Amino acid sequence: MLKQILFVTAAGHLVLSVTRVLFFLLPDTWRKPFVSMGNNNQTVATDFIFLGFSSLAELQKLLLVVFLLLYLITLSMNTTIMIIIWVDRSLHTPMYFFLCVLSFSETCYTFVIVPKMLVDLTAERKAISFLGCAVQMYFFLFLGCSHSFLLAAMGYDRCVAICHPLHYNSIMTWRVCAQLVVVSALSGLLVAQVVTPLIFCLPFQASRKLNHFFCDISPVLRVAFTHTNLSEAIIFTLSISVLTIPLMLILISYLFIVLAVLQIPSAAGRHKAFSTCSAHLIVVVVHYGCASFIYLRPNSSYSSDQDALISVTYTILTPLLNPMIYSLRNKDVKMALQKAIRKNILSQKIFQ
Repeated sequence: MLKQILFVTAAGHLVLSVTRVLFFLLPDTWRKPFVSMGNNNQTVATDFIFLGFSSLAELQKLLLVVFLLLYLITLSMNTTIMIIIWVDRSLHTPMYFFLCVLSFSETCYTFVIVPKMLVDLTAERKAISFLGCAVQMYFFLFLGCSHSFLLAAMGYDRCVAICHPLHYNSIMTWRVCAQLVVVSALSGLLVAQVVTPLIFCLPFQASRKLNHFFCDISPVLRVAFTHTNLSEAIIFTLSISVLTIPLMLILISYLFIVLAVLQIPSAAGRHKAFSTCSAHLIVVVVHYGCASFIYLRPNSSYSSDQDALISVTYTILTPLLNPMIYSLRNKDVKMALQKAIRKNILSQKIFQ
């Protein structure tokens, strides 16, 4: 069952890659169907210009090397975790199934943003087409929101494991795990399907310059000529819901976990129970810390340069930290990795 689900997720990754490539290979006549609306200041955009790293022109080559290195490490670590979980049968449990899906989600998430950012660091004109910007925002919202709900599902898994250990296998069946992943994906899909058309149906200013390095909500809305209070209210409400609903579910799960752990008589038992949640808790704090700073604040405190810096954290550093946290703090993953390395070394000696 796990191999079938992993195969489906890998196929989804391939479809995502092919779809993104096809969008950018469309003819210009298809990608620029928008015309002036008769007002010199009110023009529907055909291209957006990124200004995210324009103030660091002398450091762009260094940033390219650093970001490329971090991106390759992130890809290799997430791929390693997925392969180890797939190969090692001792890791075919709900906890590691969610970890595998999380690694896959992180891989897709970075693929949507980082390659384009790396290309722009080598280009003089850092532009993206209207359609390309819409596609990037759509998948960014889809994967980012799905990530939040997936963390809530992982919190529920830890809650069941600690609060109901004797009934864990009967509650967290493979069907339930698959349903939680599907609900997480559908939640992200719903947000992306609503927010993206609301933003890109707006007329945009002639400048169309985004003080950012990818098509995030706030920078794109900043260059919109006008947007209604209704659309802004819908976008803000969905942003709050995507962050607060999963966070509330996580907090409820950890409330039950704390109550259950406090009933354990021995200190060693309490430490062991908490240690199974530490990696997930660290990932939650990093994820919601960055996301809340960007999206849960009034417009008056908006700072483009500050947001671009924070965005680097949750688009490059956070996907790198997540597999490191889970691999370094998880005994089972480290043992499986060591076993795979020893097995590979042994097979090499045999064939020499």
